[in-house]
Amino acid sequence: MNNKNYIHRLLRVSKWGYLITAQLTLLASVSFDAQAQDYFNPALLEIDNSHQGSADLSVFEDSNMQIPGTYRVDIYLNKERQSTSDVEFKASKNKEGKESLQPCLSVEQLQAMGVRTELFTNISDVENQCANLGAIPQASAEFRFSAQQLLLSVPQAAMSQKARGYVPEEQWDNGISAFLLNYSLKGATASTNNANSSSQFANLRPGINIGPWRLRNYTTWQRDNSGQDKWNTVYSYAQRDVIALKSRLILGDSTSPSDVFDSVPFRGAQMASDDDMIPDSLKGYAPVVRGVARTNAQVVIRQNGYVIYQSFVAPGAFEINDMYPTGSSGDLFVTIKEADGSEQQLVIPFASLPVLQREGYFKYTLTGGQYRSYDSKVAQTPFSQLTGIYGLPHGLTAYGGVQFANNYQSVAIGLGKNLGRFGALSTDITHTRSTQQDQPDESGQSLRIRYSKNIVQTGTNLAIAGYRYSTDGYYSLQEVMDTYRNEGVQSQMERRRNRSEVTLSQNLWEGAGALSLSWVSEDYWNNNRTMRSIGTGYNNSWNGINYGFSYNYNEDSVASGNNRGNSGRTYERDQVFSFNVSVPLNRWMGNSYATYSMSTSQKNATTNTVGLSGTALTNNNLNWSMQQGHVNQGGGSTTNLNADYRGTYGQINAGYAYEPNSQRLSYGLQGGIVAHEDGVTFGQQLGETTVLVKAQGAAGVSVGNQAGVKTDGRGYAIVPYGTPYRKNQVQLNTETLPYEVDIVQNTQSVVPTRGALVRATFEANVGQRAMMTVLRKDGTPVPFGATVTNQAQKTEQGFIVGDNGQVYLTGLAERGVVNVQWGNGTEQKCQVSYSLTKKAQNTMNVPELSGQCK
Repeated sequence: MNNKNYIHRLLRVSKWGYLITAQLTLLASVSFDAQAQDYFNPALLEIDNSHQGSADLSVFEDSNMQIPGTYRVDIYLNKERQSTSDVEFKASKNKEGKESLQPCLSVEQLQAMGVRTELFTNISDVENQCANLGAIPQASAEFRFSAQQLLLSVPQAAMSQKARGYVPEEQWDNGISAFLLNYSLKGATASTNNANSSSQFANLRPGINIGPWRLRNYTTWQRDNSGQDKWNTVYSYAQRDVIALKSRLILGDSTSPSDVFDSVPFRGAQMASDDDMIPDSLKGYAPVVRGVARTNAQVVIRQNGYVIYQSFVAPGAFEINDMYPTGSSGDLFVTIKEADGSEQQLVIPFASLPVLQREGYFKYTLTGGQYRSYDSKVAQTPFSQLTGIYGLPHGLTAYGGVQFANNYQSVAIGLGKNLGRFGALSTDITHTRSTQQDQPDESGQSLRIRYSKNIVQTGTNLAIAGYRYSTDGYYSLQEVMDTYRNEGVQSQMERRRNRSEVTLSQNLWEGAGALSLSWVSEDYWNNNRTMRSIGTGYNNSWNGINYGFSYNYNEDSVASGNNRGNSGRTYERDQVFSFNVSVPLNRWMGNSYATYSMSTSQKNATTNTVGLSGTALTNNNLNWSMQQGHVNQGGGSTTNLNADYRGTYGQINAGYAYEPNSQRLSYGLQGGIVAHEDGVTFGQQLGETTVLVKAQGAAGVSVGNQAGVKTDGRGYAIVPYGTPYRKNQVQLNTETLPYEVDIVQNTQSVVPTRGALVRATFEANVGQRAMMTVLRKDGTPVPFGATVTNQAQKTEQGFIVGDNGQVYLTGLAERGVVNVQWGNGTEQKCQVSYSLTKKAQNTMNVPELSGQCK
């Protein structure tokens, strides 16, 4: 018998419990006109123990009533989860005189949840600092004790109009001050034609968090076979949020955005909008849905067969601007369900492109600094850039920008439009004036057109079709900056004239898979070069078996001299056909797959590869793969073996590769280190935003949905990835708790800002377990249903007494005091001292003892 089953057995009511259950069921199913509420005679609990005395169950007779105190609850407001926190509950009577437990919430807490407290003058209660929820008409609070939930209901008229998914800025957490380090160490030894070589490589990404500031660096180290070391700094910068502007400030090395101009690396300063600071329901483009409701109506919006929005509106005109579209296109079908049962139907055509913005939303970037080329010989020329994108009514988006330097100026302006059933279209033009090093002034223009369309009825998705034409004198900022060199000879620049691209996907009938097609074509001004690439593919699955085909055609040609016709051109063509299949082997080998792939090329040989891959260990911490290949035309056989283990303190991997005349052994170690006020914690590689779990005393506890992440010997763990400005649920797996540890609440919610290290603190009760028989002063057992709390614990976790005064306790020290309460009277509470030294133990090694009230 395992420990949990034993505990449940101990907590069961005696054999009479079955009789009691039957009695309660009967009482609940019969209606008594003479009684206002059901009544259960507590004397039934003492049928087999007349000395125990009648239990005072007055606080349990009402389903809404428990003993007043502080409880940790999940707070819901209008059926939407807000947070988990400790809330004080006090006994209160309503207008009908019915008593229940009501929460003591401050006015500030209600404001943080979006309640417009300023509308109600009597909501503040200065004496007990609890907000008077009754001051809000039709507002209510219900404490569901069994589920530990607080359900708040507030009329929509008393709520701030916040977008779905909105998280108040007051809940955003800048995290704790800390030093962070990501490291990756890799090495390899190789043998080629009896010549041995070795190399090592490391990248280090240290950082410091101080309040809202984030300091970051990326440095690499490389050692070649001769033993020469080379260090290189990739970037260094400091950044922070500017919450009032929903923006982010970066000082140091970064890159400009690519939504209007091509991205440019720089060293300087940049202030830019951060889309992650707005709710998901306001990100990207979605049309504003407007309509008129005749009554209190329900509005339901569907896209591509899915309900994406549902809400209630008051009579009159309404506007909906916080939807989550399910794709880049697909008409919106709006149903207005009136209170009298009638319905109105609207169809809102919808399609989108990356540049499109919602009506009224402005996105900007302001950049200034020096051009930072990855070629150290290129001069660091100062420049500045400003871009803006604004959502207009009627599905329009205007965008543009300017770039300025001593040797380069450009202006761009564009317009995007949701064409509804005809898709989405954007067009922009950029005018430049530039001077290359030792060259005369030039000017030119570049025209760009982009289009997107999804045909739901046929399953056709034209993901994006683009065309760009540039005149002979057009150059991008980066192309001009690269000509200014401190030393060395400038290489000839390829200047693109035309570029067109299409990406198309087609879903076939059910079970028939999907087709894809891509096409890219380019030509250039200065060398008459043309490039064309066509790709097509087919993918499907059958009974868990995934398979696919692909074909690619590539053509590159250069005209001889000034001849731009087909004659005199040098062509370089290649065709590649490939096939792959993956077969699950779960029935025989756990989580594993058998794979086969074939690739043949017009220019190169044909390669056939078979392999096995899968995961192992309890949490799939270990990834492994093995492949055997053969290359025709004398290429010989190849072998590849790889393993990767993701553990609590990092990740290690190793691999072996064999080819004719050569073989290589590789290895690697990656991880993250966090130094904070409580010490140093090791973990897996850190993401941009990280969570530090603190559960002191709870060692070796798994963190939910995080492969290999467990608390260390002190109870700390690193959750490597968090989502900024969103509620992140961090959960501990209670099945992995040590025997002597209990967690009061195994889920915590945190809302980190970008780059923050936020702490999720879990209250762990560390101590022994015991079965205690609690006796009153006269030596009789305390009544069934009494509650016991441990004075030494920080939280008021209550344990319920069963029959014969028995209660199962956890988190006990060797000696201590517990509080016992079985009613509201002064004679219905007491304290019991205990000592666990040299106490008798039952078959599950749980000490058994008795304690008497003082």
